[in-house]
Amino acid sequence: MQITQQPAQAVLLENTADSTSLLLSFREDVPNPQRRPLNVALVLDRSGSMAGVPLRYAQQAAANFVDRLQPEDRLSIVVYDDQVDTLLDAQLVTDKEAIKRIIGGIRAGGLTNLSGGWLRGCELVARHLTDNQVNRVLLLTDGQANAGITQSKVLISTAAKKAEEGISTTTLGFGEHFEEDLLIGMARAAGGNFYFIQSPDDAAEVFAAELDSLKAVAAQNLTVTLAPLAGVKIDDVLSLARTEPQADGQLLVRLGDVFENEDKLLGLQLSIPALKAGPHDLLKVSYRADVVRNGAVEAVSGEYTVQVTAGAIEAVAAAADSRVTLDLALLRIGRDKERAVDLADAGQHAEAEALLRQVIADLTAAGLHEHFDIAEEIDQLTHYAERIAKRHLDNASRKELRDQAFQGRQSRQALAGRGVSVDAAAYALPVVTDAAGGGVELVCFREGGKLRMKVMSDGYADLNVQFPRDLRAEGAHYLVESLETSQDGTFYRAKGTITRLVRPGETDPLAGRSAGGSGRSRSSSASAAVARTPKTLADLQETDTVGGGILVQVVKDKSKLRARVVSDGFEPDWNMRFPRDIRQENTLYVVDHVNTAPDGKSYIASGDIKRFVQPV
Repeated sequence: MQITQQPAQAVLLENTADSTSLLLSFREDVPNPQRRPLNVALVLDRSGSMAGVPLRYAQQAAANFVDRLQPEDRLSIVVYDDQVDTLLDAQLVTDKEAIKRIIGGIRAGGLTNLSGGWLRGCELVARHLTDNQVNRVLLLTDGQANAGITQSKVLISTAAKKAEEGISTTTLGFGEHFEEDLLIGMARAAGGNFYFIQSPDDAAEVFAAELDSLKAVAAQNLTVTLAPLAGVKIDDVLSLARTEPQADGQLLVRLGDVFENEDKLLGLQLSIPALKAGPHDLLKVSYRADVVRNGAVEAVSGEYTVQVTAGAIEAVAAAADSRVTLDLALLRIGRDKERAVDLADAGQHAEAEALLRQVIADLTAAGLHEHFDIAEEIDQLTHYAERIAKRHLDNASRKELRDQAFQGRQSRQALAGRGVSVDAAAYALPVVTDAAGGGVELVCFREGGKLRMKVMSDGYADLNVQFPRDLRAEGAHYLVESLETSQDGTFYRAKGTITRLVRPGETDPLAGRSAGGSGRSRSSSASAAVARTPKTLADLQETDTVGGGILVQVVKDKSKLRARVVSDGFEPDWNMRFPRDIRQENTLYVVDHVNTAPDGKSYIASGDIKRFVQPV
């Protein structure tokens, strides 16, 4: 395995104590890649909140995943709601059509026993566990763990133990109601990936990205031990990794998978004592990993010494390298996005906003805003700083920010910056009906889960456009006063007044939508009218979509039929006032509203009730 170092400052200022950043790159070159067989368990949430569109798209994504597997790959399929069922015991993928029929038969049910489904998936992978294949569980959920083991700390620590046994976990969060801290925590502890599936049609793309990463694994279990020398201190690890301080002052860093012909980056923040002019050793780096060579898994290890040179100020200036600074900046952005969420969660909104704005100032002062990737990040940082300042870090925005932090700290730049929620500022823009007043027309489109901008007016090159993130909405057209070309000529910046363009006869993409939130209705008032319903179950109108309604399930509780809410955000154990004449065991219903009863510990169904029928 090759190791290279890229200090943020190739030459340090002599006789001056300072802090600096260091980028270590680990690379396993594979001249003739031999893909490892996969031993994968798909664990799919079939709880009530997945009913309708989410489940259909998850099924399609899973079927596409199966289509891309090879006959030497092994697959298991587990589904869970209150109950956990193994639909496909671990077997080689030799009959894809049969497997896809199994997936197509999944139907939504009750609550979310995430722990039971995930542990069953781990069990099935463990039955065929070998070192010469990639052993992973893919856990998809759109909700909160409200059955089985629900304590996040227990699930995260268990994920770490499973990783030590050789089973990694990738988590996929669907929509706006899953617990991102739990899923990110599990993925981080288990050495897997995390994905935020923001809209149903993202599902297939996300499954494909995960499969591509599994196919490209060249080394696993990369573990790095850092031993500081000569008074050096490790202040922070910028990359996403499990760190374990050692008794002798060394630091153990678990970096996980290394992909074919791709650098695994470890960013560090160091405190350096005053050094005399000349070369100096800073760190001893020891590593160990499991790699595939000649069709077999081998344990490889080695050592490396990080060296730097101290010199006069003229030598420091001459040795500047903006590419190194750019890589380290992206890692820092990911780390500070994560910190900003933690500060906001703790009620320290001013501190969170100040942190993000300081990052923006530092990036700009370093001239990095002239790189398009950083320019886009500055727009993201500005957007979230403003939302935090206004206390508007809602469900969708928080998930976007957590997702961006995770991907950024993993150096997965293709996935960093994803987010399609629409800010209130986009709705507040003045609307014009034609471009007669002049300006440049832009359109916002979604690409890889990111909102991008494209020039529609004639006479401009096909370049990316830097545009305020809080004004972006997929499908919307805009007029800007002018476009300014970046210093290197690789992208445009929108300048001057911005308006939204909706021509007569065209559909406004923002009409009927709202900024933030999922649109799901919930009331805590007991004043609304109780449910309006026909006398019998047969008289109920049927629907195959939940929309803005709330899903209710009738279950057998001893000798009684009891109604319970299975949509997320409600107490699943509370009783519900629900018409008795339409109750049928294991039947799902969509109701307009669910109100909290006057006793404060039960619910009342109100508005229209429809029977939910899952498409065949």
